[in-house]
Amino acid sequence: MLLEQTLATLHALKLHGMATALDEQRGIPDLTTLAFEERLALLLEREQARRHDRRLARLLQLARLRYAACVEDVNFRAKRGLERSRLLQLAGGEWIRQHQTLLITGPTGTGKSWLACALGNSACRQGHSVRYVRVPRLLGEELVLARADGSYAKLMQTLARTDLLILDDWGLAPLGDRERRDLLELVEDRVGRRATLVTSQLPVDHWHEMIGDPTFGDAILDRLVHHAHRLTLTGGSLRRLPTPESPTD
Repeated sequence: MLLEQTLATLHALKLHGMATALDEQRGIPDLTTLAFEERLALLLEREQARRHDRRLARLLQLARLRYAACVEDVNFRAKRGLERSRLLQLAGGEWIRQHQTLLITGPTGTGKSWLACALGNSACRQGHSVRYVRVPRLLGEELVLARADGSYAKLMQTLARTDLLILDDWGLAPLGDRERRDLLELVEDRVGRRATLVTSQLPVDHWHEMIGDPTFGDAILDRLVHHAHRLTLTGGSLRRLPTPESPTD
């Protein structure tokens, strides 16, 4: 009877992990030989693991990653200029904690979006908030609709506060005046405050031309490119290979 009351109390306190572990313990006779402190440690470990799993699930849901990618599944055998040590260093997340920028460039099909999502997944596992967006859709649809329904400021604030913002498919088409202004506001809100990851088929040397206005080009690239980490991928498309990275950008 006392155990049932204890279980009810744990659930009432929202210590569901501890409650589950305690309920399981009574079905394992060998655990009765453990000291009180050891059994308590097992209960606390289960509660901590449950909370971590729930937070991770929530972060991944909010991230809206395009691919269910993990660093552990990256294909290092394909010849595309990707070094294992370099990627694992980036997966460690120090650049995110230092609020820096990572630029991933290379031909279509070389795995830019997949790698970006893998690093986003790694960031979520480290407890960072992440948001994946495709630049054409963000600038051409989401911000336009947000202006129309009055949620523009809220959306920009959400993007500004996200620990890691993934801007995928950068530079697919030249920018218009409104798009340039939105992009400048976005990077201005993040520089030195949050981390940003950009993927693009377009070499960085051509980004100024894509932005289309010298003044805005200088302002945006000064905030985004200078001192950024870079991964430049080479080689052919991975879509032909039977690997987890096959359905890439």
